[in-house]
Amino acid sequence: MLSAGVPLVGGDQLLLHRRNPSLLLHAFKPIAFSSFIVRSSSSSLKELDISSSSSSEGDDDRQLSSTLSGSVSFPPVKVAKRVVLVRHGQSTWNAEGRIQGSSDFSILTQKGEAQAETSRQMLIDDSFDICFSSPLKRSKRTAEVIWGSRKEEILTDSDLREIDLYSFQGLLKHEGIAKFGAAFGQWQKDAPNFNIDGHYPVRELWTRATSCWNKILVHDSRSVLVVAHNAVNQALVATAMGLGTEYFRILLQSNCGVSVLDFVPRPEGGSPYICLNRLNQTPGSPIAAGSSAGRKAGNRIILASNFDAGDTSMDMLGIIQSQKTAELLLDLKVKSIVSSPRVTPTETANAIARVQEAAECLGADCLPRYDSVNASSLQSGWINEFEDGLLTELWDRSGTAWKSLLNELSNESEPDNVVVAVGHPIVTVGLLGHCLNLTKDWMGSFHVDAGSISVIDFPDGPSGRGVVRCINYTAHLGRWLIPITKATQGDEEF
Repeated sequence: MLSAGVPLVGGDQLLLHRRNPSLLLHAFKPIAFSSFIVRSSSSSLKELDISSSSSSEGDDDRQLSSTLSGSVSFPPVKVAKRVVLVRHGQSTWNAEGRIQGSSDFSILTQKGEAQAETSRQMLIDDSFDICFSSPLKRSKRTAEVIWGSRKEEILTDSDLREIDLYSFQGLLKHEGIAKFGAAFGQWQKDAPNFNIDGHYPVRELWTRATSCWNKILVHDSRSVLVVAHNAVNQALVATAMGLGTEYFRILLQSNCGVSVLDFVPRPEGGSPYICLNRLNQTPGSPIAAGSSAGRKAGNRIILASNFDAGDTSMDMLGIIQSQKTAELLLDLKVKSIVSSPRVTPTETANAIARVQEAAECLGADCLPRYDSVNASSLQSGWINEFEDGLLTELWDRSGTAWKSLLNELSNESEPDNVVVAVGHPIVTVGLLGHCLNLTKDWMGSFHVDAGSISVIDFPDGPSGRGVVRCINYTAHLGRWLIPITKATQGDEEF
């Protein structure tokens, strides 16, 4: 069963709760600022020294390359602009497992139509000035459903079509293996360097995505809906953030998943500040069983963001958020929970532990399972409020915390392991940055709300690259959900 410890005071180390019926809660004791407490399966305390940072990151086979978005040249914006990306609903070729690419033979399935309708309901109260869509039928139909009765015309742009896969298009997986052999293997394992018919599809896609941004950003609008496809939406997110083709299949885009990017003008002009507000908020549950980038994912880290009120217990909104998060995680069997020792994160960890324990005691068949389901948040420009020294300390500590989470994921003996980490939104931002192998300069490029969850899958095991299933998912909060296009900082900025 899961046990949760009492909160520790005066430190920023992480507290770990494990499935162990013999845990003694009084054994938790405050320790030095530079350590984490790890609860082992034998109930003994083991301290991991984090006072020195590792210098071996260059040897990590999860190495990714990137360029800070501020150094990527985009057209300036006069006012803050929010762009909402949506992938089309399930298509007939999705259902068949057939490679679509930029072909236009498939249409939405009945499930795809329902997903589009769910997305319409999710965005019905959100205001948009314009809608850009891929011209392909599956995307155009999704855009029409979501756009509903809005009067403005949907603009189609051929650059928003799906990735061009040339001779691969129309093939089932086994047909691709039989016909192309090693080339199909490279497409699966080394897509950025994959070449077919004299083309590098992923590299071409990244160039095309940059062209899309140039057109979207110069349009006279503040709130933009873009409906397109899996690969092209990945490329749009990555190019906006300054991430290279190595990030293909790292930022997941599910059918009708919603991603949000904010573009804020710089006082001096030039390329705007860019912030990923959320990634892949889906019509269905983000923690439902499935695949990541086409591969089965059993190992998972879930980052639960919780507003830290210091030594004060959660207010009513915080209690509701923590309970909603605990209920969402009923779809998983959590192996361990890691939390900041401060009061509110520990209270959230306790809530998750109690619900998980109740699920274990009652049995899965006795509990309902759901497929789908304001607090303080970090706002645009929040990073400027931190001195560089403090920011560096936060980054370094989150890096050590990330390594501890990977170790915890690796220590479990079962093949499918789920670790939940509870902390302040800034902790989530730091952990996401280290997962993506970024630097501290990227910390201002992510927005995370209290009450949200972010999910990272490891389809190749804990030693492989993490695939980000979602960032800042809040649909489980119900009526307390933060609207997709609601401004987070006054009327002048998102």
